[in-house]
Amino acid sequence: MAAGASLNSFRPARFGLAAKLFAVLLLLGAVGVLITGVLGYMRAGEALRNSIFNQLTVARQTKAFQIENYFHGIRREMRVLASTKMVVDALRGFREAIDGLDGSPVPANVRKRVLDWYDERYMPMVRRHVGPKATVEEFLPTGSAAYFLQDWYIVANPYPPERRKLLDSAPGGGAYNRIHETFHPLMRTAAVTLGFADFMIVDHRTNRVVYSVDKEPDFATSLLAGPYRRSNLAAAATRCAQAPDPSSTCLEDFADFLPSDGQPMAFMAAPIIDQGSVIGVLVAELSINEIDNIVTSRRRWRHEGLGATGEAYLVGPDYLVRSSPRLFYENRDRYLALLQGGQTEESDIADIRRHGSPILNQRVETEASRAALGGVEGTGEVRGYLGTQTLASWGPVQVTGVTWGLVAAVDVAEAFAPMRQLQRELAIVGTLALLVVIVTAAWLSRSLLGPLRELTAGVGRFAAGDYETKVAVRTRDEIGQLCFSFNAMVGELRDKNAVIETKNRENEELLLNVLPAPIANRLRGGEMSIADGFAEVTVAFADIVGFTEMSAGMPPATVVTLLNGLFTRFDEAAQELGIEKIKTVGDAYMAVCGLPVPAADHAARMVRMAIRMVHITREHALENKVSMKLRVGINTGPVVAGVIGKSKYIYDLWGDTVNLASRMESGGVPDMIQVTRPVYERLKDEFVFEPRGLIEVKGKGHVEAWLLKL
Repeated sequence: MAAGASLNSFRPARFGLAAKLFAVLLLLGAVGVLITGVLGYMRAGEALRNSIFNQLTVARQTKAFQIENYFHGIRREMRVLASTKMVVDALRGFREAIDGLDGSPVPANVRKRVLDWYDERYMPMVRRHVGPKATVEEFLPTGSAAYFLQDWYIVANPYPPERRKLLDSAPGGGAYNRIHETFHPLMRTAAVTLGFADFMIVDHRTNRVVYSVDKEPDFATSLLAGPYRRSNLAAAATRCAQAPDPSSTCLEDFADFLPSDGQPMAFMAAPIIDQGSVIGVLVAELSINEIDNIVTSRRRWRHEGLGATGEAYLVGPDYLVRSSPRLFYENRDRYLALLQGGQTEESDIADIRRHGSPILNQRVETEASRAALGGVEGTGEVRGYLGTQTLASWGPVQVTGVTWGLVAAVDVAEAFAPMRQLQRELAIVGTLALLVVIVTAAWLSRSLLGPLRELTAGVGRFAAGDYETKVAVRTRDEIGQLCFSFNAMVGELRDKNAVIETKNRENEELLLNVLPAPIANRLRGGEMSIADGFAEVTVAFADIVGFTEMSAGMPPATVVTLLNGLFTRFDEAAQELGIEKIKTVGDAYMAVCGLPVPAADHAARMVRMAIRMVHITREHALENKVSMKLRVGINTGPVVAGVIGKSKYIYDLWGDTVNLASRMESGGVPDMIQVTRPVYERLKDEFVFEPRGLIEVKGKGHVEAWLLKL
């Protein structure tokens, strides 16, 4: 009731106290039970939903990190191996030996042995994958050297196909065999240690595979004119041969690779550089098995907390899966049956049956996979690739120029199974509670002491300091009149307290807008003079180049609106990064990181803040159709900070560090970030800087400066 309600409006009740009390209590009890049950059910569902999304996101992010870390490790190893003298010497030796073999005619018996091997051993597998019309002529090697080498190391190899790499010396191998005896054991050990499916060296001049650990049919073939010229192996070798940077690597996404029994393979290549020129390419063949094991948790879904239907799967840019779905491993017949009723084509299902794997055969184009491949992270309830509703978390996985989409999902039916049990329990509890309310209301309706006890309790709570207390006005008799008066009094006092609290909050907000929270707390604690020294912080000054001339022709309101909009966005970025804004003077902005609360990464935070400020200024200029460029200067060092003034407080900084940061800004380059040596030394491994050399600084002479490359 309103605090100012008149007691003269209180009129006697038409119905008796007992009847009204029973009716009111019964209604209130029923509504309370209903609201409590509904709210409890909704809150429980929301909490369960958020918990599942968090669990799926953690699982997805963990797997994405493992995949990226796996490829980053291979990339590092490839760059190291490609730069070793062993690989350079091996390439030169193999290339020279092959050049000698190319000048020799191929004997008829050698050609026949190779042809028979292809016809009897290789082509049945090829026809199983590409169709019965494939001819042996399409896959025979080209050039004399290829026939000789495949005859020695493949056809005449005494080891079974999966162990061909154990052959170190081939009888009759000549000059090539002498090189092979020297380097093959080392290369084989490297391939096994690093987990490569195969390890190859490609001659840059001829695009020929001059060496291979596993000696598959791609060994000694030309990737330019041979049968595998359109393979991802050829693409990786060709692309990396054009990159004379020792730190570069080239990754080609997984694709069916016939020489490896048609299994999905990816290729990581690194240029072999000698005396500044590319002389060849080192190529690692990567099996899909390791990626499948990471994504499927080695088929230990329950141990990872994914229940009976939860899983993660990896999708390539072509929307074909790069990992096998869970149901494929647990119940293959049911998996294939469900695919027939989903989005998968019959031809793809036939390929899955023929290859024995969904990888690169099953197409998954869902809302989640499209978003993930588009570089968007998110969660939501979406339809899965089998047509069922799922709760999913999705996001991209980016590795060396290749983007995949990773989705972690669980069926909605399993996810919300606990809610069905909760629904039944709430129905039982609600029914029992309603019966209790009926019995209680009947009893209270016969009692006149109930309202009095409630009023007494309300008075006690009010006397104890609970100004939110209120008693129900259930009747229009004398007890109701007393309750009415009590509530009016409490409401009036509560309104006054609310006004006082509002004023206190406004004063608190005003103080925090002027001073940092720790400094404001010290002032409230009674400190009269606040001045602190900080051994190392990072200070930044930013200034809009030519703002005075630009704003000369603008109305004052437009100038203020333009600056306010820009500095407000600066303030938001500073708050996100833990940066303390000190002040603005005209179109200049000053901020510091590392005080009053110390931060170990204050320099890195401030550089990120400066980058954001430059981008924000560009965006703001475009949005307002004006020409604005920001000039930022940053310095790291000791400062003194304190509060000055009494009627209008200001928290400010002093010291040589502040002066030099200001000079870095005033002597900087528009649309650039200029830093001093202390900043450069701390962050040179995290950011890319361009030395500017010595610049003239007022009061300092010549000072070294660097520009951050944006």
